[in-house]
Order: sequence, then structure tokens, then C-alpha cells
Amino acid sequence: MNSKQSRTLTNLSNPSKNSQGDPALGPERKKQLAAFQKTAKIRFKSLALLNLSFVHRSLSNETCIYCTVDSLNNERLEFLGDSILGASCATLLYKMYPNITEGELAKIKSVTVSEEVLSEVAKHLQLDAMLLLGKGEELSGGRGKKAILADALEALIGALYLDSGYNAAFAFVSRYFTPEINRVTENDYHRDYKSLLQEFCQRHFRTYPQYRLAKLSGPDHERIFRMEVSVNGTVYGPGSGRNKKTAEREAAKMAYMALDGLIK
Repeated sequence: MNSKQSRTLTNLSNPSKNSQGDPALGPERKKQLAAFQKTAKIRFKSLALLNLSFVHRSLSNETCIYCTVDSLNNERLEFLGDSILGASCATLLYKMYPNITEGELAKIKSVTVSEEVLSEVAKHLQLDAMLLLGKGEELSGGRGKKAILADALEALIGALYLDSGYNAAFAFVSRYFTPEINRVTENDYHRDYKSLLQEFCQRHFRTYPQYRLAKLSGPDHERIFRMEVSVNGTVYGPGSGRNKKTAEREAAKMAYMALDGLIK
């Protein structure tokens, strides 16, 4: 690793030491970050911390071959942001729906903070343009990957919390996730489709849905599962997700919506 790489990575891992000459935070990048803050209606005291929230591990892996420090990318911020997002959404739900049970609140929350919703909010904020990716990830279409966009949004929330405190982070989450909460409840996305499908099958076919893995793709750290479900001899799906449970839920939803429509 040469001295230039060392300086860059040291600065990325410690925003307070970021130098004016760091190419990762040069004049053009600062303009881009300023424009983003205006669009997202947030204000950071530390541009270096904001910048770090967009650094994907593919870049730090390519830039620092021999490093083992995991704070050279946005993963630690993502870890923090996940908790802040969860707490903020739980608070919003508690206040918005005083008469809904804990179980229902949990279902709504799980959809609201899902990869699907997070990636859509990230696209709305144009986080795809802000990402700092390695060459390999860039060439493979990383800017459009839901998982990367969702992770970057959580990292941004974590960075905002560190930079400006919980109130600022909560205000950000409230601004962009209250509409998503409303959308989830209005469209009934929080329903447990696996349970609904099982009940439907027992009632109409006296059988149970059977799930199977149709395809597994992607590298180890970004596996994509595609699951199919067989109901009374008919196969539905595939549903996709970063784990089997999510993919099964998607397949179950496809099957239930199709079957429910036929019965009605």
C-alpha cells in the first residue's frame, strides 16, 4: 500500500483528521455533498462523516488490500443507523396508532424498515448518485442494487445521529418514513401472507403449501434467494430476498393474491 492510499484510508476512518487534499473529499465532492444536504433537508457539521456514509466496502477493499480495520467504509454506520431507524419508526408507530396491538405494530414496522422500502426511499433521495463504489461493484451495477442502497440509507441515518444527535435523526426518519408507514397500512402490506396462505390452503384444499428453493445467486455476502411455493399442484413465484424467509413471504404473497382472486 502506497503513502497516498494510506493517507486516504486514514482520513476515511477518522473524519476529524480528513485533510483538504484528500481526493475522497475534494472540492467537487464537497459541492456534491452540499447539494445532497439541500435536497435531503439535512445539515452536517462534518462533511467527512457524511461522506463516509456513502463509502461501500468494495471501495475500501480495493483501496486498502492489507487493511483489516472495518471503519474504512459505511458498515459500522449502517449497524448504528439500523438501530436508530428501528427506534424512530417504533416511536412513530406508537404515536400514530394508539389502538393497534403490539403484534400488528411489529408487522407494520418490519415492512417499513425492509430492504424494499429502504431502497425506494434511497432512490427518492438520489443516494445512488452519492455512492462511492469499487470498480468491480460499479461495473456490476452496484448503484442500482437494493441491498447497497438500503445499507447506505441506514449508514446515513447513523452518521446523522453521530453528527447532530437523535432529534435530528428522528426528524429525518419522520420526514421520509411517515409516508411509507401510511402506504404500508393503506395497502395492507403488513399482512402475514405465509400464515394467510396456509389457512387458505387448509380451508379450500385441505393441504399445506410447499416451498422450494428455485435459485440461489450472488456472492456469499449478498446472496439472493428465489423461492417458489406449490399449492394444490400449481407453482407460484418465485419470490426473491436476501434470505429464505423473505423470499418465501414474497412467494406466499403471489400465491395468496392469485388464489384469493380466483375464489372471489
